[in-house]
Amino acid sequence: MRYWIVIGLLYFLSICFVNCSSPEAKERKKIEKQEKIDSVALIYDKVKEDKKIADFMLKLHSKSGFNGNVLIAKGKTILYQNSFGWANYLLKDSLKIDSKFELASVSKPLTALGVLLLVQEGKLNLKQTVNEFYSDFPYEGITIEMLLSHRSGLPNYIYFSETVWNDPKKGMSNVDAMNLLIEHKPARYGSPGGSFHYNNSNYMVLASIIENVTGQDFGVFMKERIFKPIGMKNTAVLSKAVYEKIPTDVVGHDKVWRRSVVQNYLDGPVGDKGVYSTVQDLFLLDIALKEGRIVSQELLDSAYVPRSDAKKSLFSYGYGWRTFSPNAAQVVYHTGWWHGFRSLYVRDLTNDITIVLLTNMANGSLLNLDELYEILGMPILRQGAYNSEGEMVNN
Repeated sequence: MRYWIVIGLLYFLSICFVNCSSPEAKERKKIEKQEKIDSVALIYDKVKEDKKIADFMLKLHSKSGFNGNVLIAKGKTILYQNSFGWANYLLKDSLKIDSKFELASVSKPLTALGVLLLVQEGKLNLKQTVNEFYSDFPYEGITIEMLLSHRSGLPNYIYFSETVWNDPKKGMSNVDAMNLLIEHKPARYGSPGGSFHYNNSNYMVLASIIENVTGQDFGVFMKERIFKPIGMKNTAVLSKAVYEKIPTDVVGHDKVWRRSVVQNYLDGPVGDKGVYSTVQDLFLLDIALKEGRIVSQELLDSAYVPRSDAKKSLFSYGYGWRTFSPNAAQVVYHTGWWHGFRSLYVRDLTNDITIVLLTNMANGSLLNLDELYEILGMPILRQGAYNSEGEMVNN
């Protein structure tokens, strides 16, 4: 009897050893450890809030009509976070700090990150052309690098599809958008590798290539490979091609409250938009990028290199990031505007400052931030603040 007890105990211990040492178990432990670290980073004591930032945000809300969420951090410390206004004006329901907003074009840096992850793993090469993944794609010579930096010359599917998509209530998928380009062959805007032309088609195609290479839905890939490892628990890719009504409590409004924006077929394609997230999750993304937890520092640095036709000598575009380089400082950021949502995600890499502003009222409130930049001691991030030589001008 004692012999069999010992054998059973050894068998049990061996099973525990295998389970605890499996790649899946190690990954679970890694994620659990990171969750504890993230929970500390997200601690915010409102009593210790930065008074100058608080006063500025209250003024932005009351005088400029900012309705949304904000988080501002220095390093891994949140200086200020808050929610202002309604998630859905008709329901008069207040926003919460974990309310999910459509990021609009702030989705692009995330799509670019997914591409760079596959590059790091040797599953993609920046010099590969779209035709290597879609043999009947009618625009030859367009590389992944050109898509990332908006130098593909592709037509914009958003404008073109208005004339050929018959059901505005049915969500268009990325497959649908690709097939429309292949079937109808609308004219290019420019030649491959030519001038910079900001264009949603580029990032819709990149998301389609990710699906082609991985065999996964873009949303599933992003959740498993980007969002989950970073700890972005309240972030997801949501498409009207999947959901009859995208499951979010935050409704976009166009300039005035009485005009809430109805989702339509263009809320289907993703990659160029379609990521829903929170201010806190984007703060965790900033930390993860600085710590090199998704892709190497070398690849990240390549994403921050200006690759477009610079505006006013300071503003350009890298791989998924807008770039701003005043006085040897380095700022990467992205803006977003889509169906009643506006967003701004700023990462001042020199001063280690993070700014996240997400709003569901598409007015001009995010254009009035000069005072905030001055409070934070960072360069003013606004093209109109500089002349053609990149020098500050008096307004």
